[in-house]
Amino acid sequence: MQKWDDDFVVRTGGHPICWQSVQLKTTYPQPRRNPALRTRNKILYLSQLILLGLCGSYLSFRSPAMAQPHILSFKPQSRDIALREKGRGTRWNASGRYEPESREQTDEDWDALPEEDRTRRRTTVTPEFPKTIINKIRSPYVAMTRSINPYRGCEHGCSYCFARPTHAYHGLSPGLDFETNLFAKPGAAELLTAELSRPRYKVIPIQIGTNTDAYQPVEREQRIMRGIVQVLHDFNHPVSILTKNALVLRDLDLLTPMGAKNITRVMMSITTQDRHLARAMEPRTSTPDKRFDAIRQLSEAGIQTGIMLGPMIPGLNDSELEGIMARAADNGATFSAFTILRLPQEVAPIFKEWLETYAPNRARRILHHIHVMNNGRDYDPSWVRVAEPRTPFAQLITQRYRMAQRKYDIIPREDRQPLNRSLFRVPSHVSGQGELF
Repeated sequence: MQKWDDDFVVRTGGHPICWQSVQLKTTYPQPRRNPALRTRNKILYLSQLILLGLCGSYLSFRSPAMAQPHILSFKPQSRDIALREKGRGTRWNASGRYEPESREQTDEDWDALPEEDRTRRRTTVTPEFPKTIINKIRSPYVAMTRSINPYRGCEHGCSYCFARPTHAYHGLSPGLDFETNLFAKPGAAELLTAELSRPRYKVIPIQIGTNTDAYQPVEREQRIMRGIVQVLHDFNHPVSILTKNALVLRDLDLLTPMGAKNITRVMMSITTQDRHLARAMEPRTSTPDKRFDAIRQLSEAGIQTGIMLGPMIPGLNDSELEGIMARAADNGATFSAFTILRLPQEVAPIFKEWLETYAPNRARRILHHIHVMNNGRDYDPSWVRVAEPRTPFAQLITQRYRMAQRKYDIIPREDRQPLNRSLFRVPSHVSGQGELF
């Protein structure tokens, strides 16, 4: 009998010249389920839940401090799987979805990998010279209509970053390339000055940091965001900034007078208070403590400061929601927003690999919750990005978030004070005209 792979050639039909390739399968008898045993287990499970609830209520009554949810410190699993890059959010670096060939390195033969993949890969920045800098956004899922992105790619390396698939437009991988091969726009300030000086320009608040973070580590040397803030300051143009890096405090000298005029606000994105989890999931961002301290300093400077909780990942960091909001409120945050994890396109395999590497004992449970919230898929915007959540877990997080807002006196993002548009003007050093008054 001839054999190749898992297939066997067998004679069928009773004819010696008639051959067919089939795959042999082994079946095992299914164990019988006892309905009475299942009912008893359900009763025991519900009894335990009720007992835990009574104990929690008792502790909450006796000691408010004990009523706070306990946060288990995240400890990455000590596995024999070494990341190829130190300080990076992923080791996944498959080819982009638009490439004719799909290539992916493996670590089966570690010594055969290039030197830059076995040691620390340095970040490279390629200058980019677009014709315009203000993006016009038309999306049913976001309220903003104008944005600026000083960089493409992000050195923060967040494993869950929804902007990763955009790197495929450049023929690069949304994985490691997204963190190491960056594109910068050194002429952003000049382009912004030209666009704001047009006679028919209409003042609409600009959002910065909604795709990639403008205050990522390379900004320390590039200083592109510094130039953009300077232009917005000179024009008295309203702007909202979203970041997860305390580097925003560098521009406090420009943001403080803008805050006094109510033409700027800053949101600090915080995913977790656990330093170990933040180090593993978003390796090059500021630590949680530094981000809370940035909220305090921005608030003390008179700037509208908010907190972005996101993404909330079921089974990983969702238990920290109330604690993050309480600490942010104590440091001066006045408004908030939150998002639930979404995994579009290549983000799904990247995040799955991260889970299997750092939290293998939680991966199956977390992915189950994600699939339930996305109608059985990794990502379905018609289910997870709706005004009112459809699934029980998403509804529970939303209810907890709204209750925490009321408890800590934090207003929703949509109810915050609108930025002032009436102060916009073209400065005299740009227009060439002197001040009238």
